[in-house]
Amino acid sequence: MPRTTRATKRERQRTMQELVARQPIASQDEFARLLGERGFDVTQATVSRDIAELRLVKVVRADRHVYASPDDLASQPQESDAALERMLSDLPIVVRRSGLTLLLVSTPGTASVIAEAIDHSSLHEQEGTLAGDNTVLVLFADDERLERWRDRIEAIRSRALGGLPAVVRDPPRPPVAGP
Repeated sequence: MPRTTRATKRERQRTMQELVARQPIASQDEFARLLGERGFDVTQATVSRDIAELRLVKVVRADRHVYASPDDLASQPQESDAALERMLSDLPIVVRRSGLTLLLVSTPGTASVIAEAIDHSSLHEQEGTLAGDNTVLVLFADDERLERWRDRIEAIRSRALGGLPAVVRDPPRPPVAGP
């Protein structure tokens, strides 16, 4: 027997929290359908109000936008330099600059893991990262942020290597022969 508006708001919202914790839900219509399957007769407007009251937010997971609860977000791993330290100590990385972009060049197939380690680290001066196969582009809004970021990543690398020289910057280029 379908539940009607007599069903308590608390039951419906508890069910919504359980649903969002168990499966990816991408839309209010999907919420309404799943609630209907569980006996709740709801409108999209009711679902919308419940989402707001539960403070559910949309996040990207597996290339989709889905709802997540504040508790779920709080349980996500906190930023950490551990993965970045591991990358910087294990991989040969050359840092080159082009305008307001730093290029981190490493071995083939490593760029995406380096970019992910940067994105989950304590480094926040960058506007964003873009990974290819062996190169990560790190984008900056201005010179000051770029330089602070480069100094910080060199400090993280030095710490990871136990005080050894940090990230290799642009290798010296041979002088250009004149006329």
